[in-house]
Formats: sequence, structure tokens, C-alpha cells
Amino acid sequence: MGSHSKDGSTKMKQLITTVAGIDTGKAFLDVAILDAATGMEQASFRALNTAAGFTEVVERLSTAGVERVGIEATGGYEREAVAALGRAGLQVLVHQPLQVRLYARLKLRRAKNDRLDASIIAAFTAITEPRPKIADVTQDAVLQALHDHLVHIDDMVEDVARLKTRLEHRRDPRLITEIKDDIAALNRRIASERRQLEKEVRVHPFLARRLDLANSVPGIGKPTAVSMVIDMPELGHVSREQAAALIGLAPFDHDSGNQRGQRHIAGGRARPRSVVSRRKFVS
Repeated sequence: MGSHSKDGSTKMKQLITTVAGIDTGKAFLDVAILDAATGMEQASFRALNTAAGFTEVVERLSTAGVERVGIEATGGYEREAVAALGRAGLQVLVHQPLQVRLYARLKLRRAKNDRLDASIIAAFTAITEPRPKIADVTQDAVLQALHDHLVHIDDMVEDVARLKTRLEHRRDPRLITEIKDDIAALNRRIASERRQLEKEVRVHPFLARRLDLANSVPGIGKPTAVSMVIDMPELGHVSREQAAALIGLAPFDHDSGNQRGQRHIAGGRARPRSVVSRRKFVS
């Protein structure tokens, strides 16, 4: 999102002259530093994906005059690096892998390795205006911990679904009883974890207010409200249309010339969209 002002956009490009891109792996961070004005790579290096590595990255980026860093979301391996860079005062943009792949395709980049990926991420970061900041570093850490708890609960819900499928194919009474017991035990744990998660949310006033607001919407049950508050921190800061687009429930045009195509919904954040689409309105 960001500013739609032409002047504001130009000023941002003038201010941010050196950017960096980071390709994250389980063990290493591949970093490329780019001159945003010329598009020329100034330096590249590899650091460990550890606390010591984060310190090295911050020091080298600071020396190079980098203010904005782009990093690709890679299944959570980027989390600690993002937090460390944010604490150091750097502007961090987390890109979705699809965004980076499409940009590489646009630039006709077919070769792929970790160093080249970091360079592509840096180039994409140079042209990307940051979204308005919704939460500070402390709130980010809180939301991440709550998100991990929510994922754990959803994993247990999926385990129950798998057990129910397995139950349909068993004929041995003993095995049937065992599976039913497992399902009952998991359901008790799910209920307990949901109560605990709601307590954890309410510890934080900025989330408690949003949760009360979500619970006030007719038809929205507690699990749905908690999930939306955790996975959609933008709620309360964006319009209804933008919120629908973030979830993936906004119908988009599909027209060309005289043809008027059907409107379709697509994309969005998988977990909130799944919650809303399946109508998990369970109190």
C-alpha cells in the first residue's frame, strides 16, 4: 500500500539509495547490497542464520549505508533475522515467494542460486513501497508467539479430521474404540488450548479490544474471532474492501475489451480465508 502521492513516492526513492536483499535458508543468510539508483550490486556475502550472524549482517549493512532490507518468507526460517534487523532500526520488508518469482520472471532471470536470489530480492525491495506499519517490534513478537499457538491448535484439528477418516475404514471393534478415544482426547485438548489462547490474547490490551470487537459481530464465534485477531493484525487499520482482499474474499474484475468476464475470488491469507470459508462459527 503506502502513499499514492507522486511526490511522496519520489521522495521515498530519493531517500532510500542503498537496499539489501536476503535469501534465507535454514543455516545461512545470503545477502546482496544494491545501489537502488543504478541497480548495480555493490556487495554480496553469506552469514550464519544465528544470533552471531545477525550481528554481522547488521554491522555490514550499517557500514554500507543500507536502510531498507527485503527478505523472502521461507517457512519461518526468516523470523529471527527479521526481528533482529527490526531491533537494529532497519526498515524490513518481508516478501512472499510468489512476488519474488514473478519479479524474476519479469526481469527474464532464469538462473537461480542463493546469491542471485538475494540480488533479485534486493532489486524487488528497491521498487517496493513499504506498507504502513501496523505493529511495533514488541507487538510483532507477541503476534508471532500467538500465531504459533494457533497453528498448534489447527494442527490438532487436522489430526482429528484424519482420525475420523481412518475410523471409517476400520472394522475391528478394538481399533474403533482406540480411535474414538484418541478423538475424544484430542477434542478435550483442543478445547483447553483454545481457552488458554484466548487468555493469552486478553493479556495484551491492544488485542483484547480487537477481540471484543470481533466477538460483537453476529455469527462470529470465539475460535473465528481469535483466529482473525491473530492472523489479521491490519483489522481496524484498513477498509472493508482491503480486508476482504487480504483474506482472499474480494471478487476481482476479469474483463478485456468488450468481454465482461466473471468475477472471482482468489489468493489471500490461507488460514483466515479457510476459517471464514468453512464458516467455523462455533461458540
